[in-house]
Amino acid sequence: MIAGHKIRHSDFKEAAMSDTKHPAEQNHSALTTESECSKSGASRRSFLVGLAATGAVAAFSQRTAALQAGPTGSTSAKAFRIDTHHHFTTPKLFELSTAKGVNQPTLKGWTPERSIEEMDQGGVATSVISISDPGVWFGDNAAARALARECNEYGAKVVKDSPGRFGQFAVLPLPDVDGSLKEVEYALDTLKMDGIGILSSYQGKYLGNPYYAPLMEELNRRKAVVFCHPFCAACDANANLTDGQNRGVEFVFDTTRTILSLLSTGTVTRFPDIRFIWSHGGGTVPYITTRLAGAAQKLPNGLIPELQKFYYDTAQAFSPYTMPSFKKLVPVSHIVFGTDYPLGGGSAAQVAKGLADNGGFTEAEMQAINRDNALQLLPKLKT
Repeated sequence: MIAGHKIRHSDFKEAAMSDTKHPAEQNHSALTTESECSKSGASRRSFLVGLAATGAVAAFSQRTAALQAGPTGSTSAKAFRIDTHHHFTTPKLFELSTAKGVNQPTLKGWTPERSIEEMDQGGVATSVISISDPGVWFGDNAAARALARECNEYGAKVVKDSPGRFGQFAVLPLPDVDGSLKEVEYALDTLKMDGIGILSSYQGKYLGNPYYAPLMEELNRRKAVVFCHPFCAACDANANLTDGQNRGVEFVFDTTRTILSLLSTGTVTRFPDIRFIWSHGGGTVPYITTRLAGAAQKLPNGLIPELQKFYYDTAQAFSPYTMPSFKKLVPVSHIVFGTDYPLGGGSAAQVAKGLADNGGFTEAEMQAINRDNALQLLPKLKT
């Protein structure tokens, strides 16, 4: 007898009855037990598979967040990106541009403080500011020279007043070549700017036109960095193209046309030391390379090597549809981070997310795009 337990006759009876169940009932019990074990195993396997999948998703999410945030791995970490495509204006220039029919409401009342606020939200340490279209020439050379000087000196003050937060590409009074040569000298030698900002065309003349040869020769001598923003040349010829949607389409076409102009005239081989940065991923160039094949006749090294010498910014070039061709053509070392702020290219955070989601870049490649490639071009930004 087990201590504390009184064995009853009914206990034996119940035990005996359980041992003498009908064979079918025994088989059913066995099957039930086996099924339960099987279900338990399947559940365990499903749990483990789910756990592994969750881990994989978490790892992917962590990698994406790290690529967006940068080398620190935190979206709230210290800003580090360099935005090479960031616009500013002056009240006078904004008024003249609006009168010409250029509608850029997000530039109205621009201040450095507004830019810095957006930069901080998107992890941008430094933005290289530049004047967008339509430039500073409104039909009078003397007025354009004065306005270019006003914009460049104002921008230089912005750079000085916010150490480390801004660089600048100087605006030129093109199509006035003589005035532009003087402004290049003043901007680079006196104001110590980082490079020159130009538009894709002026008065129907694209950058490969011999008219600009003296300017190109001087920029080549200086090994200048030249940031090119598109101009809507077609808008001047056709008033139906002046709305925002058509202007946006014509912009990328105008960039493509000016690149073709530089290639087909052999300008890129005559002046090989100019370091061009093309806005918006080079317009449509990465997607129509076969259409540019005719330009190779003037290019001893062929078309693709010349295209790969250029630099391209990421403004509006980070979607899942454009990124594969863009990345296929352009070496990672020649991609620079750019937003087109505040003109609708996307915030720095949006551009960073697009690159992380759609580019398939490694962390080292993202570091190069976000910062290091720009520093190679614009070493003064290191200080």
